This record gives sequence, structure tokens and C-alpha cells, in this order.
Amino acid sequence: MFEYIKGKLVELTPFYVIIETNNIGYKIEISLQTYTSITLSNKEDISLFLHQVIKEDSHVLYGFYTKLEREWFKNLISVNGIGANIARTILSAVNCDELQMYIQQAKVNELKNIKGIGQKTAERLIVELRNKVEKVESNKEIFVSLHNTIKEEALSALIMLGYNKNIAEKVINKILSENKNITTEELIKQALRQI
Repeated sequence: MFEYIKGKLVELTPFYVIIETNNIGYKIEISLQTYTSITLSNKEDISLFLHQVIKEDSHVLYGFYTKLEREWFKNLISVNGIGANIARTILSAVNCDELQMYIQQAKVNELKNIKGIGQKTAERLIVELRNKVEKVESNKEIFVSLHNTIKEEALSALIMLGYNKNIAEKVINKILSENKNITTEELIKQALRQI
């Protein structure tokens, strides 16, 4: 199993990165938390902690800027009914501290607001992860975007997560009309709650 990758950042999107190391480009799936951290670092060479998911028809690398986020990802996919894509969606909709609070305080409705999470899955998340939450250290994430293409990046991320383009665009436009200084990450998080 891979522990981390370090190399040149070739491409960065809200849902994946391509990192070149030893003349090989690795496509690595990421969450918005990791996207934000990479954007803030503004570095050409980056390092991500990895988790590999192997299925019959695919081998996918998931990358995380912190070990804490990777630990949350592993905890999430350990829950029955939560796959890697839903875990990534959860970590894109809420940061690690929010997720920890939702689980500790049994906030089922907040978890249900995340795409792919229904009543039973939210309850299962709380029951199965409540004991693990105490072992995970808190880590504050600052969400700031350095790009001017906030709308395009947010829309692209929502489409990649499986949302209808027209509906996502309407929600994004509504949010942007109310808050012109919003970051890409906050825009996506708010859109995920409203779609």
C-alpha cells in the first residue's frame, strides 16, 4: 500500500490532481478540503498522503493533504454502505471538525443534508463512528480560494459529484448573488446543502 506521494503539481481541479514523480503522472482523487490546502500552499511541488481503493475494474488513488483527513476517510469507508466516492463527498461538504461535531452530537439532519446520505446511513455513521471520533484529533481548516474562476470550478465539482448541471448552476448563481466574496469551497459546500 502507498503511504504518500511527493512530486510536481501538473494539474489541479476541485476533484482530482495530477502529480508527476519520476516522469510518471499520477491522477489522484481529492476532496475540497485537500483542494483548499493545495491552493493555499501555492507550491509547485506537493506531497499528499494516499489511500488506494482496489476494485475488480479499477485501482483508484485518493489523496489527502493531512493524515487527519485520510484517517477520517478510512473511518468513513469502514461504515457499511459508505463507499469511497460518498466518503469523498462527505469530506467535500464538511471539514473534519464539522464531521466530528455532527457525529459526537448525533446531528442526523446535518448529515442527511450531504448528497448520498439518507436517514439510515446518517444514523449508522453516528453509531459506528462515535467511539472512533474521540481518537481523532481536531484540525481546523481555513477555506480560502485564490482563483477568480469560482463559479466554473464550483459547477465543475458539482457535476463531477453527480449533480444536474442546470440545477447546480441555478443554485450557484443564487448563492453568488447573495455573497460575491464567497470562496469556491464555501460555494460548493453551500450548494451541496441546497441542491
